Amino acid sequence: MCTTVILRRPGHDWPVILAANRDEMTDRPWLAPGRHWPDRPEVVAGLDREAGGTWLGLNDHGLLAGILNRMGSLGPQAGKRSRGELVLEALDHAEAAEAARALAHLEAAAYRSFNLLVADAERAFWLRNLGEEAPGRVEVFELPPGLSMLTARDLNDETSPRIGGYLPQFRATAAPNPEAGDWRSWQQILTSRQGTPADDPFAAMTIVSDQGFGTVSSSLIALPAAPRTLAAQPRPPVWLFAPGRPDRESYQPVDL
Repeated sequence: MCTTVILRRPGHDWPVILAANRDEMTDRPWLAPGRHWPDRPEVVAGLDREAGGTWLGLNDHGLLAGILNRMGSLGPQAGKRSRGELVLEALDHAEAAEAARALAHLEAAAYRSFNLLVADAERAFWLRNLGEEAPGRVEVFELPPGLSMLTARDLNDETSPRIGGYLPQFRATAAPNPEAGDWRSWQQILTSRQGTPADDPFAAMTIVSDQGFGTVSSSLIALPAAPRTLAAQPRPPVWLFAPGRPDRESYQPVDL
């Protein structure tokens, strides 16, 4: 159960802005984003030390990918492969469309249900594996321009308490300005512990519970547009990472 927010602005200098709060068992070991895989030197991603995969990553081609569990599928299952492998497989590609096409043909039954997001500066896709609800296939949907939100249910599904409560807030607030280093508008929402209903900690953006489960890290990523002239210097992507609950830990730049 995680939350990802993506803003697509075709033609903008920063056409993709992404925010992601990772919610997980608090005792599951992990490492902050880095180049953790010698066989994938172009990949920067967080490392899940338990299964060896990742929940969110970015490669040197400007492709980002992130995985979310669907409802009722938290954690590993005997006989199933780790879903964290899928992010690394996506990041083996240079473009979002190419990654989406490749992963659409994977053996869906080998994994528990998931939502997978892949995006570059030009296009973005949501891949859905419903698991036992619809065995045997991975569905691919292209994300439209504008702001979208994904949790353990479907894209922009307002039956999700977090989407119902927070999607209007993201849409109403000013977008971050990566050029100026101003992310305050989204940071304020990502750190919120106010859910609806108020007594449901799992409806908040930052989850704090007494069940050994909660928000364990947070990311803010911006992908730049390609240079408009041959003489222009390309901008690098931006990744800010909070290594813990974002209401307690500050966001720091990831070395890309």
